[in-house]
Amino acid sequence: MKNPIFIYSLLMVATATAQQPWQQMQMPSAAEVQKAWMSPPPEYGPEPYYGLNGPADIEVVRHDLDTMHSLGYQGVTVQYGYGEKFAYLSPEYFVFFKEFVAEAKKRNMRIWIVDDAGYPSGFAGGKFSELKPELRMQALVIAAKFPVNGGDEIKQTVGPNAVAATAVNADGKYVPVTVTDGAIDWKAPEGSWTVMVVEHVFSTSPTRSDTNPKRVKDGSQSLEDYLDPAATAQYLDFTHEQYKKAVGDEFGKTILGFRGDEPDYSIGGLPWTPKFFDRFQQVKGYDIRPWLAAFAPPAHVPGHPDPAPTPLTEQQRRAKADYYDVFSIMFRDGFFKPQGVWCAANHLEYQVHLNHEEMEMQLTRSEGSFFRDMQYVEVPGIDSIWHQIWTDTISDFPRLASSAAHVYGHPRAFTESFAAYRPEPDLPLVKYILDEQFVRGVNLIETMYYPATSTPGHSTPGPNGDTNGGPAKYMRDPAYPALLTYVRRMSYLMSMGRPDASVALFLPSSSMWLGDAAADAAFVSTERLLSEHQADFDIVDEDALATELQAGPGTLTTASGNSFHTVIIPNAMVLADGAVQRLQAFAKSGGHVLFLGGTPKLISGKTILDARAATPADFAWAAVVSSTLPETPTPPAQPPAAPPGPMAVPPEIVAALRSITPRDAALDGPDTAVRIMHRKLRDAEVYLFFNESNAAIAHQVAFAGKAREVSVWDPQTGSVTPLKVSAAGGKPSVPLALKPYETRLLVVR
Repeated sequence: MKNPIFIYSLLMVATATAQQPWQQMQMPSAAEVQKAWMSPPPEYGPEPYYGLNGPADIEVVRHDLDTMHSLGYQGVTVQYGYGEKFAYLSPEYFVFFKEFVAEAKKRNMRIWIVDDAGYPSGFAGGKFSELKPELRMQALVIAAKFPVNGGDEIKQTVGPNAVAATAVNADGKYVPVTVTDGAIDWKAPEGSWTVMVVEHVFSTSPTRSDTNPKRVKDGSQSLEDYLDPAATAQYLDFTHEQYKKAVGDEFGKTILGFRGDEPDYSIGGLPWTPKFFDRFQQVKGYDIRPWLAAFAPPAHVPGHPDPAPTPLTEQQRRAKADYYDVFSIMFRDGFFKPQGVWCAANHLEYQVHLNHEEMEMQLTRSEGSFFRDMQYVEVPGIDSIWHQIWTDTISDFPRLASSAAHVYGHPRAFTESFAAYRPEPDLPLVKYILDEQFVRGVNLIETMYYPATSTPGHSTPGPNGDTNGGPAKYMRDPAYPALLTYVRRMSYLMSMGRPDASVALFLPSSSMWLGDAAADAAFVSTERLLSEHQADFDIVDEDALATELQAGPGTLTTASGNSFHTVIIPNAMVLADGAVQRLQAFAKSGGHVLFLGGTPKLISGKTILDARAATPADFAWAAVVSSTLPETPTPPAQPPAAPPGPMAVPPEIVAALRSITPRDAALDGPDTAVRIMHRKLRDAEVYLFFNESNAAIAHQVAFAGKAREVSVWDPQTGSVTPLKVSAAGGKPSVPLALKPYETRLLVVR
């Protein structure tokens, strides 16, 4: 039986005639790319994030679009802003927006529409709170506790929103308590007990809405119930369908798609929807309600600190992991998938980034699973808006976005960058932050922030609180247009062809659902290990290993066409049986599997609750290194700090890595400062090198196979310069000399 992603890919191929070139994987020749990259198509960006802060009339729009275009922007990401003279999503707003689209079209600029009046996406400018309160976001909390002594009988009315009750004694034993017709009638066994009642409540992540008169981020405009497809259908009707009525004739032409922002559950309770328990029973085969009191948090009491969570037993941790497993499935199917499907059906693309991409332990609680959320998203994204990337950080997380694009067969991954950097970066640092993302596969650039500017009679706050409006300070640098020329060409070239990473790194989300911070730390350090050893790689999740990657002799292949020959599992606590079986077959057919920090302790089947203990025999077919990597520090809150030094890697890990990760491009000696990204055109290989350090470096870089011609492609000037190829050492090689923080594009034919 074919897997769902493969079938989805076939459907995309079948409808490719209705797609624009920028929506598909393309395999042009190097000559075709060279011809186009001097002036790339506008669909490849870059775009500023443009806030229509009011009163922004069409005169302001014309002025701003002219300025953006003169800087070198080929598109714009646009959001309704504070102070407009017309209400969000009103008929007057769409009359104005239609004029906006016409002005962008005159300048041959493309548009991404921000899908809400702020963030996180999903509150429709306050319409769910106002018009559809029954479809608001919900959560589970412990609403009441009743002490009961052994032998006593408790008769207690509970609220109409109660979904479960559980009694716990001093030894931590949990006993389900039946709730019938809104009441508890229960006789306590011997001992001292506390009955805890779990209720569902309407609870929302705070929203920062430009329709909020208080201009604060709060809960007054609730998000929709992300887990309910009916709520997302209503969201699409509030927003996307209205844009379709107004400007749908430009969908897939001037308008490229909708742009979402940070949908997540930053709430005090467990994410919940009325159909959750039925779905959980269907997926896991057991009733989760008796377990809820163990890990549902107490309802927040304003003015009082939340109590520290009670440590969970092993079985409770596993039940909680099952809860988050089902939550992540429902989040994907309830919110992200309907939008991706809607956009594809309307000749558009859906681009979105999540919250906490650089902090996966938090992401698994607020969004469940990065890869599941991105499965039906045409342009996966990340953000780097505060200090996630700087010269003093280790920041491999942008590969999450590019890897999702690669796994699911999409040509582009995007970044939202710079919005809240303090201090604001200067132009060299702006280029550094973008290059850090280019070399990790991000190839569509959105820069923050460009508020609607002042014209006579108007006063619009600027990015630093000034009142003369205009773009962010770095955008005003006289050299900025030259940087955008570089960005345009780099974005285009790195979107052409297909990725060619042959190493897959496993993201242990299921271990993180179990609360395993060590698995997260090992994952981050393994990202760094591979980067510092010039091993291009993609991140994959458990679903990809178990079903989505196409298996061949010694290979696992993505929907983009790159084949993995090596899979690395970093210190995962649990691994699904389906993934174990696929990896075993992969290894027996010639692939390489490396477990770092030991093998998983648990193998899960339908549930994590009933996962069995793993034995050495379960992984006898794989390479195992028990040594662990040093933990990579989290980014400091504010610069400046000293640049990070190289990671001290145990020699047995280095030896294992070298033995199973053959590289198509290899330096003549170790250098932890060099980063690499590899793509393949129809008749050529593309290598992007980046010197991440503040010191110059010089190497010979050798290529596997025949390298008849190697050229340097300069995205700043557009020039293509042949290099002399040396055959010394038995492999063709060329010199690679990089200044501090310099990139180099080599195209090998």
